[in-house]
Amino acid sequence: MAQPQHSFLDWIGEHLFTCPFRAYLGFDCPGCGLQRSVLALFRGDLMASIKFYPATIPLIFVMLFTIVHLKVDFKFGAQLIKIVFACVAVIILINYIYKIYTHQLI
Repeated sequence: MAQPQHSFLDWIGEHLFTCPFRAYLGFDCPGCGLQRSVLALFRGDLMASIKFYPATIPLIFVMLFTIVHLKVDFKFGAQLIKIVFACVAVIILINYIYKIYTHQLI
């Protein structure tokens, strides 16, 4: 009988890191969902990625832009990085408050 083929992304999905905050305190931290969101993004499921962790795409953008800015040194690059990073922080905060309000932390 043939074994079903498992992809590398399936293997990663089965071996995600455990959140120490959740493991010791019993509820999600503001970063919970990021691994699942990135994995969904790699699988091409944009909506699932946004549902798992809405800040993933802007966070990836700011990281990639920062790397490019370090090489190219854009005129207003540092200010743009600060603004986008502040927006990412606001998205994370709003998402966490929403999880608290809708009782999704546990």
